[in-house]
Amino acid sequence: MTVSESMNRLRTQREALVAAALQHIPFDGWSMAALRSGAEDLELAPGEVDRLLPGGIRQAIITYVEMTDRKMVEELDKLDLPSMKIRERIATAVKTRLSLVEHEKDTVRAALSYLALPQNVPLGLKLTHGTVDKMWIAAGDTSTDHNWYTKRMLLAGVYGSTLAYWLDDKTEGHADSWAFLDRRIGNVMQIPKITGTVKKAGKFAATPFKLGAKLAKCMPTPGRVRRQFGA
Repeated sequence: MTVSESMNRLRTQREALVAAALQHIPFDGWSMAALRSGAEDLELAPGEVDRLLPGGIRQAIITYVEMTDRKMVEELDKLDLPSMKIRERIATAVKTRLSLVEHEKDTVRAALSYLALPQNVPLGLKLTHGTVDKMWIAAGDTSTDHNWYTKRMLLAGVYGSTLAYWLDDKTEGHADSWAFLDRRIGNVMQIPKITGTVKKAGKFAATPFKLGAKLAKCMPTPGRVRRQFGA
């Protein structure tokens, strides 16, 4: 077995363990107890949890997010995104990502609670960045300059606020969440009007994306926002 084959096999086994643990997380949270219960369901030896997830809960959540992101990309690949306006592509990506975990809201809440702990905030920001990056790539983004940072910073805000709203949304088909999403994208279109305020807050938003001093160059201009989200 080659190294690549070995790594792929390990990833498959790890993801199977996390998938099996999902039904226990609503009761036990993201905990070793949930992971061990998942291992028992798969009839794995007790030591397999540590072998497959040496990083413990942290690695389990990373695996869960990456699994879901990959499913999102697979679903988006089935759609005719090129025929849509940019803002429609982005809205579709967010809806697709959330729909994939529609029946796992307790699991998502538990993951967010874990990531909200001070020591885990950097990880949460990194995972959010990874998710929105995949959304933009699926939407056809090919930027490599400062627009790359701007787009991901803006979408992180849209996605994060929509996720928070969606978690408590009990309307049929999450209609209120999708209306909220449309408003948030609409708000993004207004950013050029409040650029000064955004610049003041920029240092905080820059941290997860390592923008640093480049942030000022990445601030949205009317033309840039129209190009990124569509007029």
